Order: sequence, then C-alpha cells, then structure tokens
Amino acid sequence: MKCQRVGPELQQSVSKVLYDYNNNKNGRKALIAAEYSGVQVALAKNFQMGVTNKTTEFLQMNPMGKVPVLETPDGCIFESNAIARYVIKFSRGFQAHIEQWIDFATLEIDANIIKWVAPRFGYGPYLAAAEEAAITALKRAFGALNSHLLLNTYLVGHAVTLADIIMTCNLYVGFSAILIKSFTSEFPHVERYFWTMVNQPNFRKVLGEVKQAESVPPVPSQKKPSQPNESAKPKEAKKEPKKEPPKPKVEKPVEEEEEAPKPKAKNPLDLLPPSFWDMYDPEGYSLWFCDYKYNDENTVSFVTLNMKVKGLWLFRGNEIPQFVVKKCYDMELYDWTKVDITDEVQKKRVNAMIEDQEPFEGEALLDAKCFK
Repeated sequence: MKCQRVGPELQQSVSKVLYDYNNNKNGRKALIAAEYSGVQVALAKNFQMGVTNKTTEFLQMNPMGKVPVLETPDGCIFESNAIARYVIKFSRGFQAHIEQWIDFATLEIDANIIKWVAPRFGYGPYLAAAEEAAITALKRAFGALNSHLLLNTYLVGHAVTLADIIMTCNLYVGFSAILIKSFTSEFPHVERYFWTMVNQPNFRKVLGEVKQAESVPPVPSQKKPSQPNESAKPKEAKKEPKKEPPKPKVEKPVEEEEEAPKPKAKNPLDLLPPSFWDMYDPEGYSLWFCDYKYNDENTVSFVTLNMKVKGLWLFRGNEIPQFVVKKCYDMELYDWTKVDITDEVQKKRVNAMIEDQEPFEGEALLDAKCFK
C-alpha cells in the first residue's frame, strides 16, 4: 500500500486505486472525472472505514487517516479536489476559470448546503438564525450561478470540465436531500444545468438515478427533561411513638467563665466544587484541541464573524470515537491534537478554554459555545 514513484513507461499500464467508502460525494468527483478523461481508477478492495484507514500502511499514504486517497504511479494524493484535478488533466487554457468555479462550488454552494442540511439530519445543533443565514447565502450564490448559466450550457467552455463535475456533485447533495421544487424553481437555469449534468452517461454511471427531495426534513425534536409525576404521592414515613423530650439539666452557675472563641469564617473558595482536573479520568477519557485549518480565510461576517475558530473536546476513550468521525461531516476541516496532560502549557490552554478567558491567546474572545 506504500506509494512509490515509477518510470514514465509504466505509468500508462498501472491503474490508480481510490481508497474511499461507498457513496462519498468527495470520492465520486474522481470517479466521474475518470469517466471523462479515460483514466483507469479502481476502488480499493475490502476497504473498511474506521479500520483500513487506521492501519500503518494507510497512514503512510495520508497521515491524517482520512479519505479519499488516490494511489498513483506518481505517489499518493489526498484531498478530493486535488485528486480530481490529477485525474481530469484539464486544458491549461481554461485553467484559471475552472479553478474559479471549483472554489465557488466549494465555498458558496457546498458550504451553505451543508450548514442547512446537517442540523436537520441531527449532525449538529439546530439554530434557526444560522439556518436562515445559510439559506440567504445559498440563494445569493444560486442567483449568481443562474445568471452565468443564462448564456452558458457549461461553467467553462463548451464541454464538461472538472468545474462541472465538482459543482454537480455538490448540488447533488442539496437536490437529493433538502432543495425542494419551490426553492429551485426560482433558479430555472440552475435546474436545467443540474438535470442536464446528472443525466449525462458518465454521471449516471456513478450517481445512478437522481430524484429531487419532495420535502424539507423536519427539525429534530429537542429532548426535554422528564417531569416528576405530580399525581404520585410521596410515601408516608412510618409513624414512630412520640418520645418525651429530655428534661434540661440545671447547671451550676459559674462566677467567671472565659468566652468561648468564635469559629473562624470559612474561606468561600472552600465551598467551590472540585476542579476539572480533580474529576478528570485520563484513563477513561481524552481531551482534544481542534483548530480550524483555514482561519486565515474567515472573512465572511455572517458565517464566522471574522474570528479564528478553535475548540476543546472531551471524548470517552483514548481516541476520537469512530462514529463521530463518520457522522461529523466537517471534522476534516480541523486539525485535531490530543492534549498531553503532563504538559503544563497545554493544561493552561485547557483551563483558558473552559473558563472562557479573555483575551484568549492574545486575541479578543468574540464568542464561545458549549456543546454536549
């Protein structure tokens, strides 16, 4: 499984192997690109997410242990757009325009669809204001795309390019999950473009038959704490025979007695609960820092408030649980670092995050949230 370069005479005869799980939109980009470019791409046999990608052999291909990864004669490639670019071998004359629409499809279309879809499928907290912002941004992006497609069949030039492949795969998530007819009908040229693309033979070979969502998924119900049953009466305590109060003892008067010393006032800090570190079980739990990979790009005010995104997570066990890795769509956007509790610097950073200290790491704390 370790990637090595081979000579040019062998590159045409050696197939490319894609390591990915089934129905991953990001892996499909490369498969559709391969259909158009004629490059031979084979899916890795017996790949098992959460198992194969944790092996030493796989980590030699991608130290992050994430998919998709393409094994090629030129070495291993990770990150889905880079893989698709390698496979498609597009024309240099249109390269800048293709790159432009790839970024548009990723940052304006895909990002806002995911922000709308994920909470409604339970992959994150539902916030009405955040959803409204995502829908507004998505409509603006659809408006721009609709205007471009008014006079263009494809995004660039007069044939399918990598930009169309990535755009269609991103739209596919929205059309199939949440973009109902009443939403898309406002953008007829986007509709025409999408249905034209998904019905091309090479797209159909990978995506199969595509159907549009008929309804917007409901907001997941918030579990409320169970209320005590008011009708249930508390059990009466057993009656005990009344005892006569003891007669007070008569003490002899003392002529002179020193006043007993008053008890010292308790330190208010002694009344506080034990600290986090007193309760933390390093054998049963683990702490992880997460730092957004693209903080330097956070310039859209309604999405990130122009702030750097950082976080602290507590997981049961010494590794991040696999069901979290599989279900959290945006984990690959962060760098994850396990906290070394023997390092006082890292412990101070944990304390600062728990206490919402401001300033944090030399910068103003614009917002802080706690998720369970």
